Amino acid sequence: MQVIRVTKQEEGQRLDRYLGKYLSQAPMSFFYKMLRKKNITLNGKKAAGKEKLQEGDEITFFLSDDTIQKFRGVENIGQRADNRTASSGQPTVKKQKDTSPERKKQKDTVTSGQQITLDVVYEDEEILVINKPVGMLSQKAGKEDISLVEYVTDYLMTREEQNNTTFRPGICNRLDRNTTGLIVAGKTIKSLQYMNRLFRERALQKYYLCLVKGRVAGSAYIDGYLKKDEKHNRVTVTRQKQPGAVRIVTAYEPLSVAGWKGEEYTLLKVHLITGKSHQIRAHLKSIGHPIVGDTKYGEKSLYHLFKKEFGVRYQLLHAWKLCLDAADYLPEKYHGKVFTAPLPECFYRVIQELGLTTEEEK
Repeated sequence: MQVIRVTKQEEGQRLDRYLGKYLSQAPMSFFYKMLRKKNITLNGKKAAGKEKLQEGDEITFFLSDDTIQKFRGVENIGQRADNRTASSGQPTVKKQKDTSPERKKQKDTVTSGQQITLDVVYEDEEILVINKPVGMLSQKAGKEDISLVEYVTDYLMTREEQNNTTFRPGICNRLDRNTTGLIVAGKTIKSLQYMNRLFRERALQKYYLCLVKGRVAGSAYIDGYLKKDEKHNRVTVTRQKQPGAVRIVTAYEPLSVAGWKGEEYTLLKVHLITGKSHQIRAHLKSIGHPIVGDTKYGEKSLYHLFKKEFGVRYQLLHAWKLCLDAADYLPEKYHGKVFTAPLPECFYRVIQELGLTTEEEK
């Protein structure tokens, strides 16, 4: 027999989903059979599996230790995780002491073997807001990848806690590997639910900063249709709807324009109204203003010029600001909350050298 008490992090989910995480190797039919036979009970009573769990609820397993270990599959999970860290060369995560939003610089690139210090913009008991560096995956693309999700998990939980709970922190929005800026993570099931809903329903405003080729004369609201080629991980943007394409909407405002080496460049503030893969990069390219440093949708000659002069090796696109609405399901303390992430060091140096100014510096 084993008794488990539901933690604050785990509350808010259905009992059957909790069981599916805790005994991850067992089929769902096993849970429902055990619930019917009262071999698994909730607070000492028979349960159907649809009950919403609360902090302090007790789940009792009238099962042998061997059965529980078999269906958990966690006998060597700690050792496997340690071996993965050692073999991949990936570092552990340490908390950053200075999390001031006013800080102007951050490390530009995540590389194998370096120690990662998460750039924490905001943290409370429910959510964590990170300024993601270039080179870091938001989520795993392959089984062996270590992404921001794993770094956040290690930041928030000890290895013992990871082994003994069904809860895993999760992120509520994603950025391309080489796009920097704000990502929101949930520290509890409930916060993941309401923050994911906020992003899904677009009950917030997402603003980016990017450097583009050419003079952008004024603000604009542009829409079009985006179609993704999954095989080549590339999108195309058209004005007319095509089979398999989805509508995209992007707004932008020029903050400053500067001339350099015979070409003009504009620092744009972009309002991402819909959020689709590669939307900003492809949309701006489609109107003749590719982002500096973008090897997929930009110009190769432009990439090589900025690489030579400034060491730029990625697109100068930064998820800069999040402004939350007063959604009725969102805790009141987040109503109207604004998060801002300082520019990466390389991006900041480029706009300084070109004589451009951000909105905050005007």
